[in-house]
Amino acid sequence: MSPLIETSNLTKQFETLTAVNGLTLTVDEGTVLALLGPNGAGKTTTVRMLTSILKPTSGYARIAGYDVARAATAVRHIVGHLTEFPGLYMRMRALEYLDFFGELQGMTRADRRARAEQLLERFGLGEARERRLAGFSKGMRQKVALIRAMLHQPRVLFLDEPTSAMDPHSAKQVRDAIADLRRDGHTIILCTHNLYEAETLADRIVVVRRGKLIAFDTPAQLKHDLLGLPVWHVRLAQPIAEWPPLNGHLQIETQNAFEMAYRTAQPEIANPYVLSQLHAIGAQVVMLGEAPRSLEDVYLKLVQ
Repeated sequence: MSPLIETSNLTKQFETLTAVNGLTLTVDEGTVLALLGPNGAGKTTTVRMLTSILKPTSGYARIAGYDVARAATAVRHIVGHLTEFPGLYMRMRALEYLDFFGELQGMTRADRRARAEQLLERFGLGEARERRLAGFSKGMRQKVALIRAMLHQPRVLFLDEPTSAMDPHSAKQVRDAIADLRRDGHTIILCTHNLYEAETLADRIVVVRRGKLIAFDTPAQLKHDLLGLPVWHVRLAQPIAEWPPLNGHLQIETQNAFEMAYRTAQPEIANPYVLSQLHAIGAQVVMLGEAPRSLEDVYLKLVQ
C-alpha cells in the first residue's frame, strides 16, 4: 500500500535562503507524526508546501497520490490546517463562521451544521455558538480554529501548536481528540515545541534543522540510537559496606553505599539477578526502576 504522504528531495528556496533542503520522507495512513525543530528550521515552510500554499522549488510531494503543486485544489479538500496564528473573522458568530468554511469545502448545509454543532459541544463551546468571535478568549479562538480544520473530516490534519494558550483541561480535550482521530484512521502532522505532547501523541518523530532532516524514527528507536541502553537505578534502605560482585549482563554506571545505576540490554535477566544478589547479602531494596528518558533528551542531543 502506498504511503499517504510522500516527499522526495522536497526543496524550497527564497532568493539566497534555502528554507527546506532535500526533504525525503513517507507517512502512512493513521500515523501521528511530530515535526520538530528550532525556530527557523523549515517546519512551517514544509507544511505550507504540503498543504499546497507554497510551490516547491524542486523535488515533489504527494498527498493521497495528489501532487501538491499540480493538484492544489484536490489537496486542499483532503487536508485540514491549523496555523500557529489562525486568522478568524471576528465579527462573525462561531456557528456562522464554521458554516462558512464548511460551505467552502463543499459540505451540504445539513452536514456542515451537524458537524459544527457536534464539534462545538465536544470542545465546550456549545453555549457560545451564537457569540461573536471578537468576544472569545485566546484559548476559545484556538478551539474554533481547530474545529474549522477538523470540520470536513480531512484525511490529513496539519496542526501547528494546537494547544497554544489553552488551559490544562482544554489542552487535554485537544490531545484526546487527536488520539481519537488517529484511532479513526486520520493522519496527523503535529508541529510543536511541546515535547511532552509530541512524545505522548506521536508514532514517529521528524527533526529538522536548517532546512535538513536530521532524524526520522519512532521515539523509542531515537532514544535507543542517541541515548544508548536504558539506565536502571537500585536504591537501598540502609547503606552497605560493599556491593556483591555483579557481572554478566550489567554495565555499572555509578555506585555508592546507598544506590547503584547500571545499563543492560537484557533487563528481564539482569534485574532479577541484581535482586537475588542483594537478597543474598541481606540488603533491603527500596526501589529498582528504569530512569526516565524523555524526548527532550533526544531533541537537545540532536539540535545542540
